[in-house]
Amino acid sequence: MPELSRFFGIIIRMFYDEHEPPHFHAEYSGRKALFDFDGNIIKGSLESRTATKLVREWVDLHVSELEEAWKLARESQDIKKIEPLK
Repeated sequence: MPELSRFFGIIIRMFYDEHEPPHFHAEYSGRKALFDFDGNIIKGSLESRTATKLVREWVDLHVSELEEAWKLARESQDIKKIEPLK
């Protein structure tokens, strides 16, 4: 599973050949959650309001890049890294 970004201990990944709806995987301190491209949690929990807020801020800044990554992943093409939250 390619790593898209890493910031403040949060790892963002996306699988190739994923199922709908478009989403990405976030991991923080051993906890995992699936987020849609609106920043909503689809499944799981990071169990940290701060980490969840940071992921949502990152999504707001990079939604078009996430959509492009989703398209590439569905076509089994290389996914580009996305700038971390600073």
